[in-house]
Amino acid sequence: MAAAAGGSCPAESLGYCLAQLRGGAEPGLGRALLALRTRHIKQPGGIERFRARGGLGPLLGLLAGALRPRRTLDLALSILGNCCTEAGSRAQVRELGGIPSLVMILKSLGVESIYNRTARALGNLAIDVANLRAIHDAGAVPPLVQVLASSQDSECLQSVIRALRNLGATPAHRLALAQQGAVRAISERLAASPDDPALAAAAARALLELTKGCSRDCAEQLSLGGGVAPLVALAGHGKRAVREAAVAALSNLCLQGMLRPAVGNAGGVAVLVGELQRRHGAGAAGAVLQPLVRALCLLCREAMNRSRVREAGGLPLLLALLQDGRQRGCHARVVVAFLAFFYDQEALELLQAGGLVALLVGRLDKEAEGESEDERDAASFDFPPEGRRESGLSLLPSCRRSWLLSEGYITSPGDLSPQWSPDGSLSPTLELQDDPPGPGRLPAGLGSPTCLAPPSLDPALAAPEAPALLLLSRFSQAEDPSRSLVTGPVLRGLLAYVTGAPAPLPRCLRLLHRLTCNPVCLEAFVRCHAPSLLRAWLVLGVAPEEAAAVGHETPRSPGSGHRQGRRFKELGEALLCNLCVQAESAFGAGVLTHMLLSGAEADQVACAMALPLICRKKSLCRKLLLEHSGLRLLLAALTRGADPPFTFYAVDSLSLLLGAAAPLPAPPAPKRCRLAAPPPCPYERLAKAGGADLHFRLDAGAPVPASRQAACAGSDVLRAMLAGGFAEARQALVPIRGVAPAPFLVLTHFLHGCRGEPCPALGGPFPPGEGELAEQTLALAEQFLLPELQELVEAALCRQHLRPGAGPEQLYRLGERLGRGQLLRRCARYVLLGASEEPTSRAAALARILRVTGDPKGLAQELLEVAMETPWGVGTDGT
Repeated sequence: MAAAAGGSCPAESLGYCLAQLRGGAEPGLGRALLALRTRHIKQPGGIERFRARGGLGPLLGLLAGALRPRRTLDLALSILGNCCTEAGSRAQVRELGGIPSLVMILKSLGVESIYNRTARALGNLAIDVANLRAIHDAGAVPPLVQVLASSQDSECLQSVIRALRNLGATPAHRLALAQQGAVRAISERLAASPDDPALAAAAARALLELTKGCSRDCAEQLSLGGGVAPLVALAGHGKRAVREAAVAALSNLCLQGMLRPAVGNAGGVAVLVGELQRRHGAGAAGAVLQPLVRALCLLCREAMNRSRVREAGGLPLLLALLQDGRQRGCHARVVVAFLAFFYDQEALELLQAGGLVALLVGRLDKEAEGESEDERDAASFDFPPEGRRESGLSLLPSCRRSWLLSEGYITSPGDLSPQWSPDGSLSPTLELQDDPPGPGRLPAGLGSPTCLAPPSLDPALAAPEAPALLLLSRFSQAEDPSRSLVTGPVLRGLLAYVTGAPAPLPRCLRLLHRLTCNPVCLEAFVRCHAPSLLRAWLVLGVAPEEAAAVGHETPRSPGSGHRQGRRFKELGEALLCNLCVQAESAFGAGVLTHMLLSGAEADQVACAMALPLICRKKSLCRKLLLEHSGLRLLLAALTRGADPPFTFYAVDSLSLLLGAAAPLPAPPAPKRCRLAAPPPCPYERLAKAGGADLHFRLDAGAPVPASRQAACAGSDVLRAMLAGGFAEARQALVPIRGVAPAPFLVLTHFLHGCRGEPCPALGGPFPPGEGELAEQTLALAEQFLLPELQELVEAALCRQHLRPGAGPEQLYRLGERLGRGQLLRRCARYVLLGASEEPTSRAAALARILRVTGDPKGLAQELLEVAMETPWGVGTDGT
């Protein structure tokens, strides 16, 4: 006894224990099993040594042999369960055929402690996927389910639940568990044990695992077991692990349409919304939020749950997710969820106020995210599946007809559309081609459905942008869609989709037609410069980014418009025609007049810019632009340093108003006969012949020969000097002070009859490097009172600068320095009427002038004078 107490007894050695285990005789067997469990197995590396020395074979043989005392079986099963926590032991147990022995014990013995330890061993064995099939094939599930239904011991029940949880590691095995009643048994235990926290936690973890991918069999079993409400209750558990397991399990349940009404009735909607709000507010990653987002979106498919989602604050939460770039993976699903609120006016108003329209437009050019398609069982349960039926309206269940009548979708059973399919959804073809009737109904020929029905919520529609367009189409049918749809960013997004998508859906085109035909939207269209945007982008082929590049050094190349220009041009002209119809009505004329007289300055300018594009009644257009100062306001805004797109739109509108169908011809150059030799320059002929009787002496340079008669005849100033009572009249060498030689030579040529070619002084250009010469010549011509010379120089400058490829800004700057109104006027006329057939060239010319002018108000006045000199708006017949 003393030796045993001191630890030297042979019964305490591993070899002795293994020998007793192989012998299998009592009472030494019980003592050896106790030593193995309490000492050897618990030591570091003890399980590996036990397995390496061949202990598992005798242990399994002990379990498969003759009946043993209960205590022996308890010890042996406890040792086996501990050994199965090690991977090598799990594999060896399978190889030694120990799994059928454990299943046999479950089936043959009725002691809860034996059940507990057997279930624990099976649960540990099931950790390895390789053991799953063997355990299922051995028939372990039915006896485990039976124990779960009959046992009252909490520890035993927890072990059984854990074993069933581990046995559902693959979709096929989860389905097998559901079909054999495991999910129902766990649900019933959960519902029957609300006061057992440990058991509830084990059940929640098991249901989380077994509801992954939630098959229909799983849903039916869980529903029969009453497991939904307890899971909702556990979502408020104090322990985080239990709470998160319950929430995740509820998310899995939402994959099945048949369970979502029960989830909503039990309060699951508020639970999921609250948990999603908490995690999103904490900055959780998209992968963490995705199951909850999917569940909340699926809950939107049933009418009652939609109401709960709205009341719980789910719609602002989904909007926030749609705005969050980190949650990009769930955006497509969120848009489809919003589609479920198609006829919920309260929800639509909330979404519209939250900025949904802009988010939808921003998604039109997005490719479909790689999110898996929902199973058919996830379809709305407002119309429960009732098996396969023959097609025909008479076979539609009476409950569905009653629901349609109560919701107002039909007025009588005979109104039901043949497009209704047996599962209660519209055919995809009809949904993608036709809009539901409502305000702003499309003209005949574009199509309309025969009944008002909720659109299909299948995210796998024909095109990824279809759900967004369906919602946008619904918003366009509101009483006043201009609040959110008729804005600059939204229209640019719609036009970008129309012009940029490989195959844009016709729904977007009908949407634009509907908006432009709505009188309520006219003011909003004008305010956001939509007429100019439509004309530029669709008719002229100038996208906003090209209009923004106006005035840059790189000009727009001809033919660089968008693809399929003719089709887009026809669309743009049709939309502008719609706006014309609205603007020329009595209501539209009142709107435009009110905007111009009483609106903010920005609205007044926008109205003035839009008038030439949408008002074909010249009398009305002239009244608004001239009598109500619309044109003056537009020009003032244009010359205050407007942004490039505004400059482009304004110049295009003014050019259209003034009839700039083609560029004005440049000032004609002197013609030269190609056959006859040009006559010599008169002044050069005089100088070569020695006929000069007078020389002018300048401050620098050689004396300039001249004819006194020609000088007196050409200039009143020189005549007074050379033929009057001054001393110069008697001098042959007349001093001229403060005059440079080059401009005086030009003046001398002019005095002797030169008016252009072949005179080298007056016939040649004034290149940019010699701008000073032109300026000095103009100043000298004014000094000697030679207006004709000034006109000749100005004409030469205009031929040089007012032509394609050259810039009018230098000429305009020269005109400002010298106060030459004619030069300024010619530049202004060139910008509005003669710059180029390319509208971007006209706008670029004005943009360059705006950069150099020192008097923007003077430029506005010059442009106004050009407009007033043009014969526009003189008709009074209203055409």
